[in-house]
Amino acid sequence: MSGSETVQSRLIRELEPVAAVELERHLSTTKDWYPHEYVPWSEGRNFPGPLNGDAWEAKDSKLTPIAQDSLVLNLLTEDNLPSYHTEIALSMGRDGAWNTWINRWTAEEARHSIVIRDYLMATRGVDPNELEDLRMAHMQVGYETPYVNDMLHTVSYVTFQELATRISHRNTGKISNDDIAEGMLARVALDENLHMLFYRNLLAGALKLEPNAAMRAITDVVTNFKMPGAGMPGWGRKSVQIALAGIYDLQLHLEDVVNPVLRAWDIWNLETLTGDGEAARDELALWINQAQADVATFTEKRENHFDRLIARGQEPIRLQN
Repeated sequence: MSGSETVQSRLIRELEPVAAVELERHLSTTKDWYPHEYVPWSEGRNFPGPLNGDAWEAKDSKLTPIAQDSLVLNLLTEDNLPSYHTEIALSMGRDGAWNTWINRWTAEEARHSIVIRDYLMATRGVDPNELEDLRMAHMQVGYETPYVNDMLHTVSYVTFQELATRISHRNTGKISNDDIAEGMLARVALDENLHMLFYRNLLAGALKLEPNAAMRAITDVVTNFKMPGAGMPGWGRKSVQIALAGIYDLQLHLEDVVNPVLRAWDIWNLETLTGDGEAARDELALWINQAQADVATFTEKRENHFDRLIARGQEPIRLQN
């Protein structure tokens, strides 16, 4: 067994009490909710097929085009839950509080795809045939983490990913032009925030036990971060439009995801780092500096793009803060 594997196995065992405490905190904080209560069923009607309903038309949707794109990406991401469950279970193990948490997390996450899909079908928010074709294609590809059987990297990744997803859901709701969608996505986002807290606090425990290994995992994840839906059909075009609209872009990623989590871990003031841990923190600082420069470049290009749209008499679709 390699030294890295030894560290992983020992941390899984030593962090199990932390997972138990965080699980109890989560269960005492979260409130059960029911997806069907957030869906305007009275707006629904049959689609073509065995029930001889009405074909979907673009005019049926009251959502803004960018909200349609964002909801589709968010839903397809949530759909891949079986793959996420497998990857997390492989990295964390199936014993004690770890197993209880993984199953609870999976059950809570399943509500997200249920409520978003039911909402979209009841309101005819997107083309149902296209959505189903995309779901089939995306789920058959599945999801495989680059950090196979690696608890530290997995926990680090899901900490940032859960918070990123929360922001994406909330901002999609804000730009949706529909109060029902905004309320629904705010409820989903609340789950994501509570999940983030579990993982963030778990990695805080790892930073105390193995600061260098934990710091390396954090740096690897931040400097190579991609949302779990990256690579799905239509991701490239839709993600660019989502960034242009301000639903989720690099500036939000830095200011509302990366920096708050790093502050919570007090990364920049850690005095326990040595060797590779110190090197990893230096690498992270360099990446953040470059990312901030990239933000300035993107912001300038976005404003120029909006100016061209306005000059052509088109009103840009963007999130109003």
